Amino acid sequence: MTQPTFSTHEVFNQSPPFEDVDLFTLDKPLVAAVAANGGGSAQGELAQFGKHWGSSAMAERGRIANENTPKLRTFDSRGNRRDVVEFHPAYHELMAHSAHAGVHNSTWTTDGKPAGGAAEVVRAAKFYIAAQVETGHLCPITMTRAAVAPLASQPDLMARTMPVIATRSYDPSFMPWWEKRGMTLGMGMTEKQGGTDVRANITRAARDGDAYRITGHKWFMSAPMCDAFLVLAQAEEGLSCFFMPRFAPDGSVNAIHFQRLKDKLGNRSNASSEVEFHGAYAERIGEEGKGIRTIIQMVQLTRQDCAIASAGLMRSGLAHALHHARHRSVFQKHLADQPLMQAVLSDMALHVEASIALVMRLCRAFDRTPDDAKEAAYMRLLTPAIKYWTCKSAPGFLYEAMECLGGNGYVEEGILARHYRESPVNAIWEGSGNVMCLDVLRALSREADAAAAILQELSGETQGLPGASEAVAFISKAFRRPDSERVARLAVERLALLAASAALNGVMPRHAERFAATRLATTHAGMYGAVELAESDMRALLERALPH
Repeated sequence: MTQPTFSTHEVFNQSPPFEDVDLFTLDKPLVAAVAANGGGSAQGELAQFGKHWGSSAMAERGRIANENTPKLRTFDSRGNRRDVVEFHPAYHELMAHSAHAGVHNSTWTTDGKPAGGAAEVVRAAKFYIAAQVETGHLCPITMTRAAVAPLASQPDLMARTMPVIATRSYDPSFMPWWEKRGMTLGMGMTEKQGGTDVRANITRAARDGDAYRITGHKWFMSAPMCDAFLVLAQAEEGLSCFFMPRFAPDGSVNAIHFQRLKDKLGNRSNASSEVEFHGAYAERIGEEGKGIRTIIQMVQLTRQDCAIASAGLMRSGLAHALHHARHRSVFQKHLADQPLMQAVLSDMALHVEASIALVMRLCRAFDRTPDDAKEAAYMRLLTPAIKYWTCKSAPGFLYEAMECLGGNGYVEEGILARHYRESPVNAIWEGSGNVMCLDVLRALSREADAAAAILQELSGETQGLPGASEAVAFISKAFRRPDSERVARLAVERLALLAASAALNGVMPRHAERFAATRLATTHAGMYGAVELAESDMRALLERALPH
């Protein structure tokens, strides 16, 4: 008798991998936002970058780097203290590709001045694309770029370090920074007893000739494999900022002793550490007692990148969800043709389109800040508001993207589970939600006239959009209240939504109208897809998000 055959390994009704694609050209909202904010001439460069980072080879590097997490090697085989962090080669390859594209330094000239033009916008587009592939390695990329701003407070140190920072080479070797082809910089601010309250820091800095010796600890020291760190410590005149290299000037390993690497929810390809300083060599940056004022320039730039990365993660979630829905059939119809799924995906696409328009508008302000006082005020007021809204939106958004894939979205073989674990870090690091709201209030109190001018400008840019005038009135009233801190979260969210509506109105007015109608004129429902959009709007949003 003939035995029946069972072919259980035939694969059908599954979406192909979303790989070997151009992550720039396929992203119509990104292309439009870059052009609207002055970066249109870089379209060829960005398309090349998008094609490279959209390759299956880069996706594989991202996967491997997260599955093979960093290891701390405290001592060498002979018992010498080394404190080296060991990474899988895939991580180093990701770092090298980002450095080669200038993601760590292209917003600066070789002597550490702002590059001008649309350097921030173009670099942000690359950062946003790279975040869709592997976000963890971007932590040292971000901090290296951001550290240049406070280094400008110490011209002699800037003159020595900038020639190494300014190269597009990545050199992971463990040796003094001045002997390397390229260098990376990290940051150590928070301590176990203080956290965000860095004025409570107890780490001490004692003068040693022209330098200092630092003794103390850091509860979080980001990217411990970097060649040098910007750290805060108490000097004679108060909390000050210091440049602490891995090697002392005589070539000996500096007394930076890593206690352990943090076991984090996400961001697993990147190392974060607890550290003790045992009389570690350091050089002061800026004036004694002005450490917060000095390092806040770095913090502002890292907050900008948190928002960009969160927008990139959401874009990736949307792209994978929409790609899957177009290939997966359920009940004799593609998911993407089901009215409920169309409602969910188009609402998500609207959120992403507004998010990328907003972060690119912010980057334009960073580009223009050195020469335009109004743009500088926009940057100072809106950076914390945009970080607050964009970064806190991402985890819920990525959960929704996972659900669009069903069980496939939840398993670790796909990228969305990693994106979901990665997403909370941007809201938590560099100032959590409450800190961002307090920073908006602080900017309002210090620059009341400039803030009023920015709000008036946003009012003009959103004129005629549903709910915009009411939002302006609410924000103005809320921030004038004597107990404004009580309603700060609501007011800051409305401010971000108003700014997003204005930014999107400068790129795609029809979609700005839909965004304002569903976010400003009414409170957006707790779930994506619980709004009513015209069928033509849904089609347009999805086609712009990912053209067929």
